[in-house]
Amino acid sequence: MALDRLEAMRAFCRIVEIGSFGGAAESLGLAKTTVSGQIQTLELLLGIKLLHRTTRKVSPTTEGAAYYLRARAVLEDVDDLEASVSLSRSAARGRVHIEMPAAVGLLLVVPALREFTVQYPNIHLDIGCSDRVVDLVEEGIDCAIRGGVVTDPNLVCKIIGQVQLALCASPDYLREAPSLSAPDDLFQHRNLGYRFSANNRRYLPTMFRDDEAFNLDVPVSMYFNNGSAYTAATVAGLGIAFVPRAEAQPLIDQGLLTEVLPDWRLEAITLSLVYPYTRHLSARVRAVTDWVSDLMHRNQFWKND
Repeated sequence: MALDRLEAMRAFCRIVEIGSFGGAAESLGLAKTTVSGQIQTLELLLGIKLLHRTTRKVSPTTEGAAYYLRARAVLEDVDDLEASVSLSRSAARGRVHIEMPAAVGLLLVVPALREFTVQYPNIHLDIGCSDRVVDLVEEGIDCAIRGGVVTDPNLVCKIIGQVQLALCASPDYLREAPSLSAPDDLFQHRNLGYRFSANNRRYLPTMFRDDEAFNLDVPVSMYFNNGSAYTAATVAGLGIAFVPRAEAQPLIDQGLLTEVLPDWRLEAITLSLVYPYTRHLSARVRAVTDWVSDLMHRNQFWKND
């Protein structure tokens, strides 16, 4: 009976997450009639209506939404218990919500996700890709990748990699622009600036060559708070910008961008994995965090020097 209750709870949670009986049944490998019967039995047992059903959509009732939050927590605890006593990687199961900067998601994590799904077929990911700083506890997020210095005392922080940068411009821009052989020459150029969307703060990396250092606090002709738009503006010939090396190198190889001042090294952005002190690092979350850490370690553009 306990196992039947758990399976009914699992079916209910999957229906809420997917929004349909058919989709939930398919993901669980069950017949739609079986899932429907589980929900009917669960509603009778609880004495409440859990779901609103229409011909186009299934959504939780007020009581169903509250039950979903508690049921999901119970199922995650059960999954973690089973994974902790199993020797199989595939035993880790459940849903993990991870947030990360857009560049990390688009350039590193998403292209490698098939590898993760093969290793952990029973872990379902909610991946947020944006440059906003989220409140992990308030928003119910399991873990996050953050760039720069992490100062929140309520978070466990582990450095896992870095964003290497390249100072670039398009060949068309450079053909029409003044000569550029030293950092001071940047004052005579159109420079593109980047602001963090969370606080509108401008990012100003430092360049290094041997014992010399130069902070890129130069006049800016245009600002962006989206990495993709920032890179697109650089390719379009609007000015000089510091682009993630993982994104810039293919564009350099294609002749769409040219690295400028290549004998100067741009300061990299540290990447850290964070999660709340108050949250137990479950088997499913640990599987995700270990995989992301290893992925960065294996990639020349993201690993720590």
